[in-house]
Parts: sequence; structure tokens; C-alpha cells
Amino acid sequence: MKLYNYWRSSASWRVRFALAYKNIPYEYVAVSLLKDGGEQHSESYRALNPMEQVPTLEWIEDGETLRLGQSLAIIEYLDGAFPGPRLLPANPYVRAKVRQLAEIVNAGIQPLQNLELLRYVRDDLKGDTAAWTRHFVGRGIRALEAEALHTASEFLVGDEVTLADCGLVPQLYACRRFGVELTDCPTLLRVEARLQALDAYRSSHPDAQPDAQP
Repeated sequence: MKLYNYWRSSASWRVRFALAYKNIPYEYVAVSLLKDGGEQHSESYRALNPMEQVPTLEWIEDGETLRLGQSLAIIEYLDGAFPGPRLLPANPYVRAKVRQLAEIVNAGIQPLQNLELLRYVRDDLKGDTAAWTRHFVGRGIRALEAEALHTASEFLVGDEVTLADCGLVPQLYACRRFGVELTDCPTLLRVEARLQALDAYRSSHPDAQPDAQP
């Protein structure tokens, strides 16, 4: 099993965390989002992932090479295909709440801090990318805090790590990079501290990856 990813990509980190938490071995394949204008735009990588994004999971099953893009789809596959702690609860309502919180990050926050979008804002629209990210990412993270007030216990939804938690730590890491204020998010910070105590957090952290830059 191969994971094509980039050390500082928050979507990649979600998948690395899930792989580590479920103790699934994999081969790390680095795809630089910066080198030569971004290796994700190369013809060879586009053949793997037409969206030209990371991560992409690739494996062989019954002699056929299979691939998945999009971090939440990858994690859902891993959760169903491999044993270990479940990241999607069995209860339909709780499972839907987990997906809701995961989608706040995946669809409501992360795309607005995407490298390609920020380049467009800066270079084509001549806009202030710092102001952009503080506004839109800040709005999304406050919404996540408001939802977490009703669902969080030890972790974002209840007392077990779920799909929602896979996205939390990478997103808070990105918030700090972009200067987004987090002091009004005590629930998220409390859960983050618990996640940081896990081996899966330490092994999946950007700084622990082979392509990490100083």
C-alpha cells in the first residue's frame, strides 16, 4: 500500500493519522506541492489523481491496482477494510454527527486555505491572503467549536477517536500557521491535547515525515 502525500498537507495528515491509529503499514511517497511549480501537476501524478491533489492511496487487490483520492473517502475505506479501532461509529446518528464535524473541516475550512486558492487570491486578485485566511478559516473553526460543545467528551464526538478527530489536529496546526486566533476554542484545544498524547499523533506529525523541511 502506498500513500502519495506531502508532509505539510493537512488532508495528507488526516490519512497518516488514521493509518497510524489503525496500525496499517504503508509506503510513504512524497509529492512536493512546491518543487517545480508543484509535482501534483505533473503528467505522471495527474494519471493517478486527476484533481492534482494529495493524498492518493494506492494498493493492489486480486492483481488489480486500485486508487482512492480525497482524504475522507480514503479513511472510510481504511476503516471498513482493516481491523482495529473503528473511526466511524455504528450508531447511524452518531456516525452522521462524526461526518458532519469532519465535513466542517474538509469542505467548510480547508479548501479556503488551499495553496492553489491562496496563490490565486494573491497573484490574480491581488488580495490579502492573510486577511482572507483569518476571516474564512476563523469563521469555520468557530463553527466547529460551537458544534463540538454538543458532541465532545474525551474526543470530538464522545469518548473514542473518530473520523472527526483525524481532521482536528491538522486543522489547528494550519490555524496557527495562518495566525488564526484559537483562544475562543477551548473545547477544540482540550480535545487536541488528548490527541497529542497518542502515538498516532507523533508518528503522523509533519515534522516526523521523510520530506519534512526545516
